[in-house]
Amino acid sequence: MSDPSDYVPPAVWTWNKESGGRFANINRPVSGPTHDKPLPVGRHPLQLYSLATPNGVKVTVMLEELLALGHEGAQYDAWLIRIGEGEQFGSGFVDVNPNSKIPALLDRSHTKPIRVFESGAILLYLAEKFGAFLPTDPGQRAECLSWLFWQMGSAPYLGGGFGHFYAYAPAKMEYPIDRFAMEVKRQLDVLDKRLADSAFIAGDAYTIADIAIWPWYGGLVNGWLYDAAEFLSVHEYTHVRRWADIIGARPAVQRGRMVNRTFGEPSSQLHERHDASDFETRTQDKLAG
Repeated sequence: MSDPSDYVPPAVWTWNKESGGRFANINRPVSGPTHDKPLPVGRHPLQLYSLATPNGVKVTVMLEELLALGHEGAQYDAWLIRIGEGEQFGSGFVDVNPNSKIPALLDRSHTKPIRVFESGAILLYLAEKFGAFLPTDPGQRAECLSWLFWQMGSAPYLGGGFGHFYAYAPAKMEYPIDRFAMEVKRQLDVLDKRLADSAFIAGDAYTIADIAIWPWYGGLVNGWLYDAAEFLSVHEYTHVRRWADIIGARPAVQRGRMVNRTFGEPSSQLHERHDASDFETRTQDKLAG
C-alpha cells in the first residue's frame, strides 16, 4: 500500500474550487441555475434534454425501442446538453430537473406538461405510459424493478467511484481505486451469476432492467468505459459479455447510442434527434460534408 496522503480534514469543510480537477468549472456545493437560458422545444410530444453518457443512453435506447414497437406517441426531440460547458445549470433545464443532471424529460402530451428526471424514473414512466418493457405479472414486475433499482444504486460506485478515481482524478490514489475496483468486480460477479441462469436480467424477456444496466456494465465489458477492460479482467464475466453482445446487436440500441453523442466517429454522432430520418441525414459526417 502506498503512503497515505498528508491531508488532514479541517474541522469545517470549505469549498476550494481549485481542487476540483477537470470538473472544477462545473462542480459546486449549491444547486440552482447559474444563468438564464430557456430550453428549446420541438414538435413532438416528448422533449428530451440529454447527453450520450450511460445515463443518457438509457433513455434514447428506450425511446427508440418504443418506436420500433410502433408506439408513435414515443416520437421525441432530443436536445443536446453539453454538461462540460455547464448547460445543465441554465434556468430552463433547472426547471425540468432541479438536480441539474442529465437526462431530463418533458412530456408535453398532457394539458400541463409533466417533467420527469432521474434516468430510472424516466424508464419507469415511459414503460408505464406505453405498456412496454415492464412485466405485468407481479412477481416478474418485482424482479424487473429490483434490478432497475439495483442499477440506480450500483452505478455511482462504477461512475462516480471507480471511474472518477481511475480515469478522471487529478492524481492516481491506490486506496480509492482499489476500493471501487473491488466493488465494481463484485457487481460484475452479481450480474454474471444472474445471467448464467437467465437470458436477460429480469428473466426471459427484455425489459427496462436490461435497458438501464446495459449502457453501464455492457459498456464496461465492451471496453467503452474508462479504458478499464483489461484492468478489471472483464473477460472473466462470460455471461455478462454474452448478454452485452445480444443487447448491443439490437437496431434500436444502436440508434439510441448515437443520439446526443459528441465523441467517437462522426458517423456515430447525432447531436440532435428530431426525426427518424436524422440517423441517415444529420450525423456529424453528413453535416460536415
